[in-house]
Amino acid sequence: MAAKLKIIQRETIRPSSPTPDNLKILNLSLLDQLLPNTYTPLLLFYPANDGDDHHIDRHEKLQKLKKSLSDTLTHFYPLAGRLKDHTSIDCNDEGAEFIEARIEFPLSEFFRNPDTPMLDCLLPAAAESPEAADGNLLIVQATFFDCSGLAVGICVSHKMTDAATLSTFAQCWSATAHTVLSKTVTPPMFMGSSIFPPIDISIPHNPIDMKLKNYRSRRFVFTGSKISALRAKLASETALEPTRVEAVAALLWKTALAALRSRLGYSRTSIWALMINMRSRLVPPLPKHYAGNCLGYIAPKMMDEDHCELELKDFFRKIRKEMEGFSENYAKKLQGEGASQKICGSYKEFGEFGMSNGVDFYVCTSWCRFGLYDTDFGWGRPAWVSTTTGIMSNVIVFMDTRDGDGIEARLNLREEEDMAFFESSPEILEFAAVNPSIS
Repeated sequence: MAAKLKIIQRETIRPSSPTPDNLKILNLSLLDQLLPNTYTPLLLFYPANDGDDHHIDRHEKLQKLKKSLSDTLTHFYPLAGRLKDHTSIDCNDEGAEFIEARIEFPLSEFFRNPDTPMLDCLLPAAAESPEAADGNLLIVQATFFDCSGLAVGICVSHKMTDAATLSTFAQCWSATAHTVLSKTVTPPMFMGSSIFPPIDISIPHNPIDMKLKNYRSRRFVFTGSKISALRAKLASETALEPTRVEAVAALLWKTALAALRSRLGYSRTSIWALMINMRSRLVPPLPKHYAGNCLGYIAPKMMDEDHCELELKDFFRKIRKEMEGFSENYAKKLQGEGASQKICGSYKEFGEFGMSNGVDFYVCTSWCRFGLYDTDFGWGRPAWVSTTTGIMSNVIVFMDTRDGDGIEARLNLREEEDMAFFESSPEILEFAAVNPSIS
C-alpha cells in the first residue's frame, strides 16, 4: 500500500499575520523540557460527500485547509517556529510543512480493515523522526483516496503538545475553516513557563529501551454498551463507580499480566503507568486551553506476591487508589517550593521503571473526552479519528469512538505471543471487538 501513495506537492504555510516582536521567544515549561523530541500524531478521516465533483472538491478542500491553517498559526504561532535550545522556541514564522498526497485505494476498502501499515503512510512523519528536534514543529499531510475521501494527518512536536493541546489546535483550526464563523475560535494560552519555570541546564533523558523492531500493534474497540456492562460488573463487586477509562484499563492490565504468566509460566512485578491530564487537578485549576504539556502519571503496581488468582476488581482497586491519591500526593505539590525537584524526581522514577529488569512496564494514555470528533472543516465530522503508537512497545492509547460512549484501545506489545493471548482471551472478547470495520 505504501507504494501506491504519491506525494503531489510540499509547501510551507506561514502565519497569515506576522508574530509580534514581543512574542518572538516562547519559553518552554519544565514539563515541556522533560519530554522527548518526538511528534504526537493524529489522523482524521472524511468520506466524500455524495454528488461532489471530485476534482473541484479536492481543490476547494485543499485551499480551505491551507488558508485556515495559515490563519490558525497566528494563534498557534510557536508551531510556525523552531526549537531554539532546551529552554525556548524561536517563533520566527518559518512556517509549518503542508503535504498534498494521493493514494490509489478507496477509503471504503481501507475502512474494512483499518489496522494496517497504511496508517503510517497517511502521516507526514514518523513519531520518532529526527526532524522533530531540529525541523518543523508542525507537519500536515492531506491524502486523497480514489473516491476523494480525505485523511488529514497531523504531526505536532511533543515538546509543546500533549493530547489536550492537540485537541485545542484541531478545534481552533476547524473553527477557523468556517467562512461564516458559527464556531467560536478559542485561542490557546501559552503560560507554561510561568506555572512550571524551566531549568536553565541541559536535562539528560533516561534512555528507556521500549522500542522494538518486530512489535505487534492491534486495535480493540469497546462499545458504550459493553463498557456499561463492564462498569456494572465492577460496581457490583466493589461498591465503587469506575469510570470508562478505569474499567477498560483494569481489564487490559489484568489480561497483560495473564498473558505474561501464560508465556513465562510464572509472574513478576507489573506496573501500569496511566498518564493524567493535570489541568483540572492543580490549585487553582489551569484553563482548559492551557497550551503545552501538563501531564503527570500514576503507577499502580502488582508485586510478585499479589499475583495469586487475582480478579478484575483487584486491578481496578489498585488503579482507583492511585487515582484518589494523585491530586494530594502529586498535583497540588507542583506549584510551591521544591516543585522543580519533585517534577524531575517523578520523571526520573518513570525512566527507572522502564529500565528495570524483571519488571513489566506498560504506559497507558487516554485521549478520551477531548472532542476530536468535533473537528469539522466544513464538510462534516470525521468518520474516524485515530492515532499511532510509533515503534514503542507496551504502549496503550485510548480514543473515543465516534458516538462518544465507547473506547478504542490501540495496543503495542513487545511479544507476539502476548498479543495472540489478547486476541483470543474470552474476557477481552466478552467486552471488545478486535479491529472491527469502521461503519
